[in-house]
Order: sequence, then structure tokens, then C-alpha cells
Amino acid sequence: MTPDPGILRDLTYVFLAAVAGGLLAWRLRQPLILGYVFAGILISPLTPGPRVSDVHGLESLAEIGVILLMFSVGLEYSLEDLLREKWVTLLGGPIGILLLIGMGIGAGRLVGWTSRQGLVIGAIICVSSTMVLTRLLSDQGQVHTKAGRIAVAITLVEDLAGIILIVLIPSFASFEPGRIWPVIAGVGRAVAILAPAFVVAWKVVPPALRRVARTQNRELFFIVVLAICLGTAALTHAVGLSLALGAFVAGLIISGSEYAHEALAQLSAFRDAFVALFFVTIGLLIDPRMLFSNLSVVLVMVGLIIFGKFVVWTGVVRLFGYPVWTALTISVGLTQIGEISYVLVHVARSSGIVGNDIYNATLAASLMTILLNAVLVRQSPSVLERMRRKRYAATDSQIRPDGEGLRDHTVLCGFGRVGSAIGTALSTFGVPYLVVEADPDLAATLRTRGIPALFGDAAHRDILQPAGVDKASIVIVTIPDPDRARLAVMNARRLNPNAPILARAHRTTYHEMLARAGATEIIQPELEAASTLIRHAFSYLKVPDKQIRAYLRGFRKAMDTLQEKPADPSRSFAEVRELSLTNSNLVGRSIRDSEIWERFHVAVVSVTRPGEVTLLNPDPSTILTQGDKLQVLGFPDELDTFVLHASQGMKPQD
Repeated sequence: MTPDPGILRDLTYVFLAAVAGGLLAWRLRQPLILGYVFAGILISPLTPGPRVSDVHGLESLAEIGVILLMFSVGLEYSLEDLLREKWVTLLGGPIGILLLIGMGIGAGRLVGWTSRQGLVIGAIICVSSTMVLTRLLSDQGQVHTKAGRIAVAITLVEDLAGIILIVLIPSFASFEPGRIWPVIAGVGRAVAILAPAFVVAWKVVPPALRRVARTQNRELFFIVVLAICLGTAALTHAVGLSLALGAFVAGLIISGSEYAHEALAQLSAFRDAFVALFFVTIGLLIDPRMLFSNLSVVLVMVGLIIFGKFVVWTGVVRLFGYPVWTALTISVGLTQIGEISYVLVHVARSSGIVGNDIYNATLAASLMTILLNAVLVRQSPSVLERMRRKRYAATDSQIRPDGEGLRDHTVLCGFGRVGSAIGTALSTFGVPYLVVEADPDLAATLRTRGIPALFGDAAHRDILQPAGVDKASIVIVTIPDPDRARLAVMNARRLNPNAPILARAHRTTYHEMLARAGATEIIQPELEAASTLIRHAFSYLKVPDKQIRAYLRGFRKAMDTLQEKPADPSRSFAEVRELSLTNSNLVGRSIRDSEIWERFHVAVVSVTRPGEVTLLNPDPSTILTQGDKLQVLGFPDELDTFVLHASQGMKPQD
């Protein structure tokens, strides 16, 4: 059978456009889905330039993207995350969702929409994108703050509500005030599908997947997972429910087993390709001319999403007793709509409830709100910080510690897992310290425990000043975000040129950046982990403790010396090689006189004599002899140069 060349050409256009749009979005630090949708607009038959010919054929293929997306949502759905902040999420979440749906109906009446259309608009705006939110919070280092955890948990509740609304939307087509039986029937069908799914998850799927997993055949496992996904979606569609619901239930079924992570890992590449196709297809269906002709609808939806959701979620979070600053931070993160809203409006249009005007307006509003939300999330911490300091400057002296009374103390920037461990050690030894913490709730909790704490971002100079950095005996920076850590180190060094500043660097490439900013000592967690693993491994191998300690001293010295050089991303991993000295000019000379480090930036970690005597961390005065085996540490290109010269016989430098 000969494939249709038209659809192959269209798919080529789609994926090439997705690559271009995705790269652009990535460079601009925006969600990839924005790039995919913009790419679809560019190759749409409704815009000039290269264009696809069979949009309807691509729409059919894009349904697979919807199925795989919702299947992944089901796989990743975490009840544990919901229960962590259970009251504000499990009770406050539904309250906020109902208020937003009511807001959609009310706004619809004002602008002339029907009740059904108002319901759909309310359903669309109440679901934020978990994917967009977690990406933005991760970029800001706020995923593990209380506000970040609550915001993500609320989006999980919204995701579940979105799945239920996908089931109900076809019922809205026959909905009239006073006639709620179609809606009740839709809810009943949803419950009838979801309830048995949990029974199946416990009884049937895990044993079946276990049998397949025992074959250790990745291909067979992938096919079984795909069959569960597509088969469940087809089943729900056959009984009059949506494909998306079936896919979500299939994900829930597998998420109840120990094979959920393996299923997601094997499916991810396949899913990502079809999800990209789905979002590009959304762009294909956007008519820019219709957007301008329905600009008022777009603006109404943007207003509901930005201002309406901000007000509703601020009120709901405050209702459960959280501080206003936490409520504001959470509500800012929820002022956008994303992938599930696309599915909702897609189902609504297929059911004949909304037309192309609202469909296009929804897509445009989603793009605009995601862009605005990215700006708001990035700028809100500094704005809220200034508002809080201004509000409490005269009324609550505990919010800003009295800098005049602080002297010879330790300033601890960040009180996460690392910072809290350091704080405990400082308290144990009676060392006075002050914490600078960007999480307002955590800062307030520390103050109630009698620990001096200042709310704010340590990257800002005007936060470090009232913390008394200029009079501190030492500054410790544990902020995980490298850019904010660099700014914190740089501003602390400007305020106090003499105090030791300790900082942590997650990667070798950050070492030089923090050193240039003024850090006295930089701790790299990977290096500490490597040292610990080396120590434990050689202990099990019965290597004497003295030799282990000597090796680790050489290892640390070599790594510290290597990190003094400017970072080069293309060669960020050092390695150890062994070299036998045969007919080399190194023979008969000491390590110091050979100038191995000075000439090649390679460190000698150990020397093994022909009689199997090993000198770990050899003294620089050690004389190298014929047949010695050197263990040398360095970057690959420098090791290559050193080995080449050593094997050819090096001549002393004049």
C-alpha cells in the first residue's frame, strides 16, 4: 500500500515547524507549547507562506496526542501531593473552581453569551496548566516553598476537575435552566467509569504488568502499555464518553502499580511527538483575522483569567488562614490556562456548544495569559517583597531585624534542607546567626521559634544590608538557583570585603562564576557525594583507612586545583588515567621538578612501584622511577597532551 504523499508532506511541515517553534520558545525561556502553537499559525492555510493541505487529516492524528497527554496526566497524578496541604486543596480547590465557573456564567450574561457558552467559558478558565506552573516555579527555585506546593496541588485538583468537565461538556449541549438531568446523567457516567477503575488498578493490571515485565522485553512492555491506553480510551468512547477520559483512567490504572515510572519513561518520546502534533494543529486552526474581529471576546477572557482568577484564588487561600503574601504568590501562579483548557474547548466545539469565535479566542487568550503569567511569576517575588517591607516598616519591627544590634554573627542565606542543617549546627554550638529566607511563611515560623529571620531575596543588596552583612563574621549562601546565588555572593562581598563567604555550586561550571562573584570557598555537592562514595566503597573493599584518606586528600586537592581554571562547558568532567613510565624523561626527576601541573594542569593522584607498592597522594619530592605507574587526574584534552608528551619522552623546559 502506497502512503499518501500529501499527509507525509504535511507531517514533515508540522514537525519541522515544531522544532523551529520549540527552539525559539526554549531560547526565550517560554513553555514549548507556545512555540508549537505559533509554529502551527505560520504553516496554517489561513496565513501566507508554507502551508499544510489536509488540516482535517492532521486533526485526526492529533487526537492521539490528546489521548497520550491525558494518559500521562493519569500516570503522574499524585494523591500524596494533594494530601500534603489537604484542606486548602481538597476543599478550597473545588470552592475556587465553582466560583470561577459561576464567574464565567455571569460574565457570559453581560456580554451576550448563552448559559451553555458561559458554562464552557467558566470550565475553560478554571483549569490552570500544571506543566507551565511547575516550569516557572522551578526556574524561580520556588517549587518546594509552601506557596509553590499549594499552587501545584491546586492545579492537580483543577486537572481532575478538568477531566470531569470533559465528560460533562457534551451534556451542556442539551442543558437549559431547570433541566439538569443531562448533567446529572453525565456525572453518573463519569462516576461509573472512574470508580471501577480504582478496583481494576488494585486487582487486575499490576499482576498483568508483572507477567509482562518478567519477560524483560521492553518492546512487549511498551505495546502492552499502549494497548491499555488506547483500549481504555476506545472503551469510554464506545459508551458515549470522551477519549480523553478513557486515557486518563488508563493512566490512573497503571499509576497504581510499581511499573508507572517505567511506563511513563517508555512512552515519553512517543507522547511528546504526538503532543507536539496536537499543539501545532491547534495553531493551524487559529484564524488571525477572526481574532481581530473578535478582539472584545479575547480581552474578556484574558480579563477573567488574569484578574478574575487572581481575585478568586487570593480569597480562597486567605479563607483557609494563610498569610496574604502566600495567597498573593499562589494566585499569581494560577493566572493562566493551558493544555487541558485546549482539550475542553476542542470538545465544546465538537459538541456544537461554541463556535470558531470562542474557540479562537480561547487559544489566543491562552497564549497571552501564559506569556503574561511568565512575567508575573518572575517579577512577583521582588514586588511582593517591597510591598511587605513597606507595609511592616513602621508597624512590625520583627519583620526587619535591627541591623544596629547585629555584629560578628553568621548570615545564612536560604533555609532549605541544606540551610536548616547548617542552622541546627550553629544553634548547637551557640553561634549567633540570622536567616535570610525568600519564603514568607518559613521566615515567620523561624521568628516564632526565636530564630532571627528576615523575609526577602538574598540576591538583593537592600535585603542584605538590614541583615547586617557588613558586620557579619561569615556569610553562608545555600540558595540553589545559580544566578540568585551569584548575586547574593556579589552583593555580600561588596558590603563586607573581608568576611569569608561560603557558597554551594551544583555544577563545576558554576564554580568559576561564584568565585568571580567573591566567594571564599565553594562547596560542590557532587564532589562531596563522590568523596563519600569513594570512602565507603574502598571500606567495603578492605582498603586501609590511611590509604583511603590519603587518596581523598589528593582527589580533593586535584579537583580544587582543576576548578581554579576558567570553566569550559565543553570539558566539564575530569577523569583519571593510568600511565606507565617507560623511557620517559620523567624518570629520575621528582614530581615537583617535572612541573606536570604547571605545564599540563594534570595532577598526580598515586604512584605504583614495580613491586606493587602504591604511594597515594605522593609528596611533590617523590622521585619517579622506570616502570612506575602514575594515576593522573585532569580534563580529557590536557590528559591527552600529557600522555602524548610522556610517551614520546619529554624534554625539560628552558
